Amino acid sequence: MFFCKKKREPEPIIKTKYDIAREIISKAFFLTIGAFIFAVGIELFLLPNKIIDGGVVGVSMMIASLTKFNLGTLIFCINIPFMLMALKNIGKKFVIQTFFATGMLAVATHVLHGRQATEDLLLATVFGGIIIGFGVGLILRNNASLDGTEMVSITLSKKLKFISVGELLMGINLFVYMGAGFLYGWDRALYSILTYYIASKVIDSVLEGLDKAKSVRIISDYYKEIGNAIMKDLDVSVTYMKAMGGYSRQEKIQTYCVVNKFEMPRLKELVHTIDPRAFLVTEDVHEVEGVRVKKRNH
Repeated sequence: MFFCKKKREPEPIIKTKYDIAREIISKAFFLTIGAFIFAVGIELFLLPNKIIDGGVVGVSMMIASLTKFNLGTLIFCINIPFMLMALKNIGKKFVIQTFFATGMLAVATHVLHGRQATEDLLLATVFGGIIIGFGVGLILRNNASLDGTEMVSITLSKKLKFISVGELLMGINLFVYMGAGFLYGWDRALYSILTYYIASKVIDSVLEGLDKAKSVRIISDYYKEIGNAIMKDLDVSVTYMKAMGGYSRQEKIQTYCVVNKFEMPRLKELVHTIDPRAFLVTEDVHEVEGVRVKKRNH
C-alpha cells in the first residue's frame, strides 16, 4: 500500500490591530503626498499656462478657468458620481481611498492656488507632466485614483466586451482635448497632449519601479556550473527546467533566474566565461513578488 503525503496548506496571515493601523496610516500618508505632488504640477505649472490634463481633471480645469471655482473642489464633486458607479465593480476599499485622495487634492489645490512656477510653455509642459505623473503614479501604487473616467472605463469595459479600457480612455480624452483646442487654442491642446504623454511615461516608471528586474533563461550543457556560479557570485537563486532542442531533438536543461539591471553585466560575464556558446534570453519583469532565496551559509 502506498501512502501519499498530504500537501500542506499555506497558513493564512493574521493581521493584528497594529498591522492594520500601520497599513491605514501608510496608505493615508502616501495618498496625501501623491495628492499634493499632483496639485503642485496642476496649480504651479499647467493651470496658469492653460495646459490641461485628461479626463475629469481636464474638464475640471476648463470649468475652473471659466468660473473661477476651486479646482480641487470641482475634481472632488465631479468624481463623486463616478465613484458611486464604480463602487460595485471596483470595490469599496478602492473607492474609499479614492475619496480620501481627491479630498486631499481639494485641500492641496486650495493651499497652492494663485502661484505660478514658470510662464515658459515648454517648461510648464515638461515639468508639469513629470510632476503630475509622479503624483498619479504614487496614488495608483497605493490603490486609489484621482480621475473618475478611469473607473468608468474599467466598469464599461467589463460590460462592453468589444472595447478595452485604453480605447475608452482614449475616446474620452479625445473630446477633452478637442474642448481645450476650442477654448484655449490648438497650440495649447497640443501642449496638453504632450503633457499627458509625459505623465503616462512617468506613471509607468513609478508603478514598475526604477530598479526594473530582468528574467534570464540560459541554455547550456554546463548548466550546473552556470547555476552554481550565479548562486555563489550573485547570491541569486536559480531554477532548472527541462527543454528540448528543435533540431537536435535532444533534451536540454535551461537555467532560469531573475536579477536586477545592475546584476545583468556580471551575470553575462559569468555565463560566457563558463560557456561562450551559451544561449541567453532576457526579458523585462515589471513586478516581482515573493521571497528572494539566498544561498545558505554553511
